[in-house]
Amino acid sequence: MTDILVLYYSRHGSTRKLAELIAHGIDSVPGAHARLRTVPPVSTVSEATAPDIPADGPPYAELRDLEECQGLALGSPTRFGNMAAPMKYFLDGTVAQWLAGALSGKPACVFTATGSLHGGQETTLLSMMLPLLHHGMLLVGLPYSESALMTTTSGGTPYGPSHHARVDNSAPVSEDEAALARAMGRRLAETALRLAAGSRA
Repeated sequence: MTDILVLYYSRHGSTRKLAELIAHGIDSVPGAHARLRTVPPVSTVSEATAPDIPADGPPYAELRDLEECQGLALGSPTRFGNMAAPMKYFLDGTVAQWLAGALSGKPACVFTATGSLHGGQETTLLSMMLPLLHHGMLLVGLPYSESALMTTTSGGTPYGPSHHARVDNSAPVSEDEAALARAMGRRLAETALRLAAGSRA
């Protein structure tokens, strides 16, 4: 079974919902399995710590999750057109994996959720790609053969799935957004399987 890590940070649940849809897409591919993980929030008080196990949802990611995965879906809400601090903090701690080339050659994709429609979805996706490129990962986007890219009136980009949650987080994930998230999961899993088969040949 090929493990694909779906790693995300979510403050109000929108990014988490996209992560779950991507995981569903991964699990729909025979031979692939989604490993859902999150990261803890970063406190403004340096002495504050989060419990080792979150109150609900998937466990917190460990660096070995990155090492063991054959692919990565990375998700974060938008913070001023950039990834959120908790995800950046986690990625900043992956120097040992970078030096060892632990992620080099593995496929990856990115996803995000925003409060406003033009609140930096694409710049956030691009900001998450930068550390993955430094790790030597192979970025996988969404092709326009996914028809929902042409019909969506909310989120969804060729750079990766996205969701427009509105400022009050009241908007559910639309049918198009959900279709694109599942398609991204399938595409990532299929790419990981092809790469794994090629390395064994």
